[in-house]
Amino acid sequence: MNNNTSLIWNIVLTVALAVLYFLHFSGGRSGSAGATDSSGIGGRRIVYVQVDSLLSNYEFFKDTKKELESKRFQLENDLTTRGRSLENEIAFFQQRAQTMTLDQARSTEAQLMKKQQDLVQYRDRSAQQLAQEEANKNEMLYNQIQQYIKQYNEDNQYEYVLGYTQGGGILYADSTLNVTQKMLQGLNKAYTAKNGGAAAKKDSTAKK
Repeated sequence: MNNNTSLIWNIVLTVALAVLYFLHFSGGRSGSAGATDSSGIGGRRIVYVQVDSLLSNYEFFKDTKKELESKRFQLENDLTTRGRSLENEIAFFQQRAQTMTLDQARSTEAQLMKKQQDLVQYRDRSAQQLAQEEANKNEMLYNQIQQYIKQYNEDNQYEYVLGYTQGGGILYADSTLNVTQKMLQGLNKAYTAKNGGAAAKKDSTAKK
């Protein structure tokens, strides 16, 4: 099973890459664009996003984290229940083994071994499916943030939007260049609108 924190670290790395890679825009823009904004170095328009804050306050990330943790918990409980059931069958067989014929004992033992193999395969298959779902959610997050930042930059036309994380490559960031809240508002507004529309459509379909 994946560690509960694996999703967080995967998404942190993903978003950091998205912010740093996809937002190197318009290196050749005119000097007038830089002159209209005091943000930047040497006239360049530069802002930054606090990655940790963006993640912890983005509703999609919070919902996804909760959903995956719930599925992980359900799978662990399911595996525990199946494992205990098999243990009880094995214990019962061991108690009755002396009263069985050799053929009966061999047949029962073979059945129990098959159940054990099936349980291991079920565990591995379920863990792989959950890991794939986690990877899909990471990709969805990556795409949503990438698309929104591109849209955001159409109006603002920054040359650089940096991803700032504590202990990361950026040692200091002027708070006046922080656009995290603006991006969070836009991301959450888009996510809420999309989810609200999907929920309304689902309710409408159910009433028909």
